[in-house]
Amino acid sequence: MTKARNLKIASGQAAEPTVKPPSKRTIKRSEPQPSAELLARYRAIADGIVLLFPPYTEVVIHDLGTQTVVHVANNQSKRELGDESSLDDIEFDPDESVIGPYEKLGWDGRKIRSVSIVVRSDAGQAIGVMCINFHVAALEQARQALDLLLSTTALQPQPEKLFQDDWQERVNIFLNHWLQERKLALSMLTREHKRALIEALHEEGAFKGKSAANYVAKVLSIGRATVFNYLKELRGNE
Repeated sequence: MTKARNLKIASGQAAEPTVKPPSKRTIKRSEPQPSAELLARYRAIADGIVLLFPPYTEVVIHDLGTQTVVHVANNQSKRELGDESSLDDIEFDPDESVIGPYEKLGWDGRKIRSVSIVVRSDAGQAIGVMCINFHVAALEQARQALDLLLSTTALQPQPEKLFQDDWQERVNIFLNHWLQERKLALSMLTREHKRALIEALHEEGAFKGKSAANYVAKVLSIGRATVFNYLKELRGNE
């Protein structure tokens, strides 16, 4: 074969290329990752959530394949790694991702507000559940304390003998009504707004009090001289 090939080259004929048989390459098919490896990605998320909302938030990650707890961040429920999850009877809908919020009771009888997130593989199979548990008992106690402090049941009407000459109270009431009617706040008032408000207070007789002008100047964050100048102009036009 080599001799015939050399004769063709000597006679000017091109040598036929040697065709090599295709090499056999082993094609590796990607195998699905184990659920434990996929769920491990969510541990940092669980740890981050409890750092943002301490100290009453707990995050538990369940492995549906082994039906065990595989991670607990800020343990409040006294669970341990490897505890049974008891989620084997739950069938998740294909498009189900977030369940809740819902309420349940903790081991100490206190209320917990929870959200469960279905963790899926790249193929869309439910492989785990991440439960975010927020213990609301402390907040409920704080709310009850605030309700007691702010309760109106113990309030009595304003004593008339104390408030009959209270020009400051009358200024406050008129000021708040004036702002509410115009849907304004003190921080939003322009120079024109303040001038209009002083004129309205003047017409209401609010400046009959000895220190009323000083008080209005402080409330409106303007100089006392500015209030007196406005009042001087208003009285000059009367």
